[in-house]
Amino acid sequence: MSEDKLANFLKSGKDWSRLRTSISGVFILKLPAYKRSPTRLAVELNPVDLAGNTKKRRGLVIRSADELDDFKELFQFEKLSKLLDMLDSVNPIAMDVPPNKGEDIIEL
Repeated sequence: MSEDKLANFLKSGKDWSRLRTSISGVFILKLPAYKRSPTRLAVELNPVDLAGNTKKRRGLVIRSADELDDFKELFQFEKLSKLLDMLDSVNPIAMDVPPNKGEDIIEL
């Protein structure tokens, strides 16, 4: 991915717009300016279905490498996997959506 494409997306993209990357479930998200924080780009991690559509309205938004390190630490807790296994056993199964073609993708 080129920094030129990212700079162009930051300058001309609409607030809250999502740009696909070549990694399934990894997106570039344009965040609007908020209080003292300027408009900027972030990474959004959002699982996709068989069609490549996001499974959630908004995924996990990571604004910096430090934030990524914080999340990595949280994901390492063994009890988190056990908790999610329990949730899987009680939650109903969701249906998958068919693929959507023709969307631009950023190569990473």
